[in-house]
Amino acid sequence: MLVFGDRGFPLILFPTTKGRYHQNKDFGLIDSVKWFIDEGLVKIYCPDTLDHRTWYDKGISPADRARNYSWYDKMLLNELAPWAIHETGVGKVAVAGCSFGGYHAANFALKHPEKVAHLFTMGGAFDIKMFTDGFYNDDIFYNNPVDYLPGDNKSELWQMNIILGTSEHDICKDYNIQLSNILAQKNINHWLDIRPNANHDWPIWKEMFPHYLSTIK
Repeated sequence: MLVFGDRGFPLILFPTTKGRYHQNKDFGLIDSVKWFIDEGLVKIYCPDTLDHRTWYDKGISPADRARNYSWYDKMLLNELAPWAIHETGVGKVAVAGCSFGGYHAANFALKHPEKVAHLFTMGGAFDIKMFTDGFYNDDIFYNNPVDYLPGDNKSELWQMNIILGTSEHDICKDYNIQLSNILAQKNINHWLDIRPNANHDWPIWKEMFPHYLSTIK
């Protein structure tokens, strides 16, 4: 894990598909919010994911992929989020990510809204069933936001600042519209931000991220 900043609102920032903990630095996403870090407004935690041992591991069964992911989720819930809260003295975290990092962020926030004050996704996709070869069990259900969210009534969902960032030519735009519709049906306030004339790529994400951080209060 890389950590940027020494104080401010704690934000967990996930990498894209099979990306490593240093990816968001390498592709300039951290530089795009340098002002917020230097001003002490945010402290950003960039963890690894376990994509290569979970949803993208075709060498193990879908049940094992889902079980491994549930363990990863427990690490975030019981280790990383509490540590970020402890270090900063802030009561909740923010979570964010681009592309598949948006899935990690959305799943953690919507599954554990008592821990999360802000959710920012950029080009995310939120239906994990595309990785499970038709198999389905509780581990998949409880890590698939479009499945569990309709029946989830935790009061903190209505208190969260939620931004779903996508773009006109984003390959994941329909996933964002789908999740936005579920949130709207539950009267959960959020912003579906569809940027014109942009693709599923880092340039638009680097425009979105500082804009979204500016909404943290």
